[in-house]
Amino acid sequence: MRHSLPQTPQFYVTAPQPCPYLDGRVERKLFTALQGDGANDLNDVLSQQGFRRSQNVLYRPSCADCNACMSARIVVDQFAQSRSQKRILKRNANLVREARAPWATEDQFNLFRKYLDSRHADGGMADMDIYEFAAMVEETPVRSRVIEYYDTSDGERELVAVCLTDVLKDGLSMVYSFFDPDRADDSLGNYIILDHIDIARQTELPYVYLGYWVPGSRKMAYKARYAPLEIYRGGKWNLMSKEGIQSVENTPGSDPIADQVAAIYLPET
Repeated sequence: MRHSLPQTPQFYVTAPQPCPYLDGRVERKLFTALQGDGANDLNDVLSQQGFRRSQNVLYRPSCADCNACMSARIVVDQFAQSRSQKRILKRNANLVREARAPWATEDQFNLFRKYLDSRHADGGMADMDIYEFAAMVEETPVRSRVIEYYDTSDGERELVAVCLTDVLKDGLSMVYSFFDPDRADDSLGNYIILDHIDIARQTELPYVYLGYWVPGSRKMAYKARYAPLEIYRGGKWNLMSKEGIQSVENTPGSDPIADQVAAIYLPET
């Protein structure tokens, strides 16, 4: 007997785990598999509803007592560079960008390990080996690119930064980025974001998706520098000014899972 894949995505909820962003809290995620011919469309639809991709899974926080994690995206045509951001671009003017198919390399992995060991040695990815890294990069059923940045100032090609990026219908989604931690003065993490804004402008895409922004989390504070942001909250995207971002509160969530799923994905008739 042949079995066909379901026509609509099946959603599941993870068990509670310690929150990686806010001390003393727990998190759980609503997730679904990303597979089949409709993977690109599903990635587009759910990214617009605050979901994020990890390999072949789309997920969104679904915590019973907290809704602090909010998906954030930069409104490209309204973004204006600050003086410090202009200095970052000037400081990295020697870098060369190359976009490739999602294929892992040894140079990427070596840079990834150097970045983790320096910045996230106690994080959830700290023990990833080269095979797990390859899976993170290559196991993508959607339109993805690996954006590499090379320093060519000394006549050589040194890989200094990488970003795994999904190409959505309405923007670029920065799935994961890493860079040389020895070049802290170059602000490479910020440079990658600024360059993605430039790519989006060149390709006439309206948004750059940054992942989750968490008020009160120092790890996420840098995202507020790219205002105006749109924050997904209360089932819709809300434009937040620099002042407005500071006023968002970490209020308890109350929507049942069933209601969330119904609002997230309604198949076309």
